[in-house]
Formats: sequence, C-alpha cells, structure tokens
Amino acid sequence: MQHDVIARAEAWLAEDPDPETRAELSALLDARDLDALGERFAGTLQFGTAGLRGELGAGPMRMNRVVVIRAAAGLAAYLKAKGRGDGLVVVGYDARHKSADFARDTAAVMVAAGLRAAVLPRPLPTPVLAFAIRHLGAVAGVEVTASHNPPRDNGYKVYLGDGSQIVPPADREIADAIEAIASIDDVPRADKGWQTLGDEVLEAYLERTDAVLSPHSPRTARVVYTAMHGVGREVLTAAFARAGFPPPALVAEQADPDPEFPTVAFPNPEEPGAMDLAFEAARAVVPDVVIANDPDADRCAVAVPDASADGGWRMLRGDEVGALLAAHLVRKDATGVFAASIVSSSLLGRIADAAGLPHEETLTGFKWIARVEGLRYGYEEALGYCVDPAGVRDKDGITAALLVTELVSELKEQGRTLTDLLNELAVEHGLHATDQLSVRVEDLTVIADAMRALRERPPVSLAGLRVASAEDLTEGSAKLPPTDGLRYHLDGEYTARVIVRPSGTEPKLKCYLEVVVPVSDATALPAAREAAAGVLASLKRDLSAAAGL
Repeated sequence: MQHDVIARAEAWLAEDPDPETRAELSALLDARDLDALGERFAGTLQFGTAGLRGELGAGPMRMNRVVVIRAAAGLAAYLKAKGRGDGLVVVGYDARHKSADFARDTAAVMVAAGLRAAVLPRPLPTPVLAFAIRHLGAVAGVEVTASHNPPRDNGYKVYLGDGSQIVPPADREIADAIEAIASIDDVPRADKGWQTLGDEVLEAYLERTDAVLSPHSPRTARVVYTAMHGVGREVLTAAFARAGFPPPALVAEQADPDPEFPTVAFPNPEEPGAMDLAFEAARAVVPDVVIANDPDADRCAVAVPDASADGGWRMLRGDEVGALLAAHLVRKDATGVFAASIVSSSLLGRIADAAGLPHEETLTGFKWIARVEGLRYGYEEALGYCVDPAGVRDKDGITAALLVTELVSELKEQGRTLTDLLNELAVEHGLHATDQLSVRVEDLTVIADAMRALRERPPVSLAGLRVASAEDLTEGSAKLPPTDGLRYHLDGEYTARVIVRPSGTEPKLKCYLEVVVPVSDATALPAAREAAAGVLASLKRDLSAAAGL
C-alpha cells in the first residue's frame, strides 16, 4: 500500500507541468507523509453534471493543471466523436487562484486537438461565458470557477452549444473520454493559436441586459452593492449605468477581485456574517435595497430594511426573491413557461396559475431549468434566477439585479416596498414559508446512512402532520429523471413539503422544508408567520430524528 501510493505520486510528479504543485508533491514525498499522499491519491475527482470542483493541490483528488488538461482532452475527444471536431470552444474564468492557468491550458488542448478556442479577455462573470457560447455559435464552453466555494477550491464547469450546462448522458460520455487518457504526456498542447477575445462579447452581453427592463420604467432605487471579492463589480456597475439607475454604493472592502476572500469565512451571501459589511454600509448610506453577487456573479442576493432584524436589514430567502421576480414579470405581461426546481417554493406555481401561465418543476440545478421548453423565467432557491433565457440559459446575477432594482423603483414610486409586495402575495396565495436543514459532514457515510434510514423506516408523520405521500426520486417519473432524493407531502392543519437529498457539490445532506399557511387578510400575517415558524422548527427536529442525525 505504502509503495503503491509513493509510486503513483512519483509517476504524477514526472508529468506535472506546474512548478507549484510539483514542489508541494516533492515535499510530501521527501517527508514520506503517507496520510497526505493517501488523501491526494485515494481516487480521482469525479466529473459529473457540475463538471469538476475541488480543493487546489497536487494529485488526482485535487484541482490542478494535470486534472484540467485531462478534462479538456476528454471534452475535446467527446466533441470530435460527436462530429464537432472543428468547432469553437469558448473559455471563461473567474479570479480564483489558478483560474487563468486552467483557462489557458484548456485553450491549448482544444487548439492542439483541431478545435478552435477563444478565451474571454479577463476574469468575468459566469453569465458572460454562458452568453458568449450562443452569441459566437460555439460548440461548447468552459467556465473555470468554484462559484461561492472556499478560497482553497476551484472548479471546471462545462456547457454545450445550446448554452446550457451538461446533463446525462453527456457528462458520463465526457467522463469516459477523460478516463481513457493514460497520461497527459499523450495530450498535445499548443503554445499558440487560440484567440483572446476583446470587449466585443462583453459589450454584446451588456446590450442585452437592458432587454430585461421595461422601456420607460422608473430607475430611482438606491442600491448598496457588494461583489463579495468576486468579478461582478465591473459588469454590474456598467449595466446599471446603461440602464440609468443611480450608481450603486459599493462595499469598498469587497469590491475588487481577491482570491483569498479576506473579509468572509465563506464567500457566499447565504452564509452567516458574509453580508455584515454590506449591512454596515447600508446603515451609513440608507439605500432602498442591498444587492450582492457571489464571486462569479451568477447568483443574486437581496436584503431589505427590517426594523425587527439585527442591524436593521434582513436577507430575503431565494424563494422570496423568486416569487417577487415572478410577480414583477407577470405585471410586465410576460408570456412563456415559469419554472423552478423541485426544492424551490411551490408559490411560483400559484403565481403562474393565477396569471394563466404554464409552469414546470425540474430536478435541482440550472442545467435542468434552462432546458425547459418555452422557458420565460426560471429560478432556484439557492439565489439563482434566469430572467433572460433568450440571452443566457443559466442563472445570471447581473440581469437579476437589474430586474430587482427596477421592481424596487416601481414600488418606491407607489410608496410601497418589497416587503409590502411579499405580504400581498401571502394574502393572495397563502404564506409559503421555507427553511432548510443542512448538515455538513466529514464522513460521507453519514449521508448514506441517513438516506438509508429514511428509506428503510419512512416517517408516517412529521411536525404533527400526516405524511400523505412519499416518493423515492431515484425511481424517476414521467416528468423527472431519476435522482438521489426523497420527497414527502404532508397534510393536516396546514400543508407542507419536505425534500431530502445529498448535495451535488458539497459534503452536505440538504433537507428543503416548506409549509403553507392560509392568510385571510393582512392582519392575520403575524399569526401565520408564528405558526409557520413553529411548524418549520418541528419539521427540522422530527426529520433529524427520523434520519438518525
């Protein structure tokens, strides 16, 4: 065992083109650090429907140039096998450690394989890459990003020519092509021949951003904005300027790209403490709304004034923003299909039904939402919103921010707020209260054991509500492909829904909870919120017990 790990590490060292990871691996070999070597060589990062994502470092279980070169070669082989071997591959990247290197390696592999490659001019938001694929008529696109993961991580997201992220069977076929590569010494890499794009594609993207707004809508809302140390500031402020909104007040400490993300524990607006600096700025500026992007600017977070919240500001849940944008689009006479993932609130369906619009449920992830036929609007509770599917078939934190700011401006002209609109939606459709039980684990068997416990001993009631139906999502259905998850519908005094699934990108078990409480009028809202909070707390407790957590 010891000899095997050392032999594999030495073989890796011999072909690694990166002096940094070579130095790391040499030091581990010199120290005979078998634990660290064992972690890095215990298997390989799995290429799945999210592409690749993992911690930076040497070895096949880390993100590094060897892993990326192999992934690029596998994608090139897949494209050639599909008759796309002379097509264009567009490559984008964020500002994380090694992102530019991984983008350059990808372009070098594509050109050597006979494809054409074009690299975005600098670190830019993921939605710009998703837009560029269709705008340039590419056969595929790659975005080097780990989104809102910790600073030590990076990732590799793959899109096909329709501008959507890969789904089965493409992910498996690309993974098979990667596995067929014995050594990166067998992978040709060009030292030139790819195109570095100018700002034309970014300009074309920015020209589309105005399309999400009504021509003569008010543009008066004042915004505090944080880019969360990512790549969103330049593009968002340019989009706001084109639209005629007041320039956002920037959270200066987080405005510029910084791969260390020094002011946050996790660069994710949903994480506790991540928005503290933005709220501090808001208390000084007193804006109408606070908006945040995650580091690759494909997600959009929104916070509203709330005197009852610590610090006077409250983060809206992704489901709340999803409902607000849906209501806004309905008022703008949008037509087409509204879609959300199964873990998002059922309120979207109520809003669509009331407007006479079709709606669809999909599996988790924009790779599924973006593929809904006739899509006009799609969202996911994890702060992802697709408001211009004709331009970007993915979540887009820039255009979502524009649409939120337009809505705030319109409400402001009427003497109303986002909170007022949420209250009105609750009275009209019932209070749809959502929460999440998320369990991060060191040992992945904890997740497997919890899923097995729920399958072998399914609960008959949760939070005093009867389990009216239980679905094992691995069986699939006429509308949903199979996925590892469980869904429960509950009824009793209120209706509720619970979905349990392992995370696709992190070592977490995620449980998505929703309770619907009828509301007779605005005066009944406080009692409805209190009742919903009690049910959600009980759901967390009972579900934890049922799963053995």
